[in-house]
Amino acid sequence: MNADLHCHSSHSDGVLSPAALAARAAANGVELWALTDHDNLDGLAEARSHASSLGLAFVDGVEISVTWQGSTVHVVGLGIDPGHGPLQAGLRSVRSGRDLRALRMAEALELLGVRDAYANAMRHAGNPSLVGRSHFARVLVEQGYAGDVSAVFRDYLVRGRPGYVEHQWTALAQAVAWILDAGGVAVIAHPGRYRISGDQLRLLFGEFRAAGGEAIEVVSGSHGDSEVRTFSRLARDFGFYASRASDFHAPDESPIDLGRSAPLPDGVEPVWQAPALRHQLRCAV
Repeated sequence: MNADLHCHSSHSDGVLSPAALAARAAANGVELWALTDHDNLDGLAEARSHASSLGLAFVDGVEISVTWQGSTVHVVGLGIDPGHGPLQAGLRSVRSGRDLRALRMAEALELLGVRDAYANAMRHAGNPSLVGRSHFARVLVEQGYAGDVSAVFRDYLVRGRPGYVEHQWTALAQAVAWILDAGGVAVIAHPGRYRISGDQLRLLFGEFRAAGGEAIEVVSGSHGDSEVRTFSRLARDFGFYASRASDFHAPDESPIDLGRSAPLPDGVEPVWQAPALRHQLRCAV
């Protein structure tokens, strides 16, 4: 199945509206799609409506920011109920610290000479309550500090670089609990991106599994062939379902377009076979 179960709209750090993403997904042959904006559910109704009009199977999603042993990890929730009160409240609590982080990031970047970093990041943000690293990255590209967004992240916005700001997000078990309570499936996003050792990764996966997590992204826009092989093996080792995603943000920024990720490899169980998602998809037919 051509499933794309992780992407972002202008309600977080993407550049396209949910409607435009639905049209792009359908044009690219996507058969099952999820919108997973950062810590935010605002785009789901629009995405769901336009997916339905295009005959595109859709599951509601979100990507929750987590702090685990000092590292930021992202947990995707698939098939969640966007009207679930505890999930909404939890996401509000996560968002509450974003603006302070953005102001501190702007201060750090202005010390490097970036002009009006916060105001310009706000100009890129479709949702002013969710100013994030991608918005600052676009400012740095505009002002000539790097050739593209990927280079900005590498040279300015990761730990040890001048634009990085430490921040405490929610706990792993808490994020998983919000997703499960809202009827969804918890998925660790793009595990190949995290700067943690192999032993730490197995510890992360073990804690995630113990908390009720069910899947990892085996195929991601951040993963090359070697990462796909590694995470296929780890998915089998831990009994995780395998998800497939582009993590698409923008046509000119993302290395993989919607629906253009590699297929899931043989020997893994697709996340859309998880009981919660299978039930939702069956009911939607």
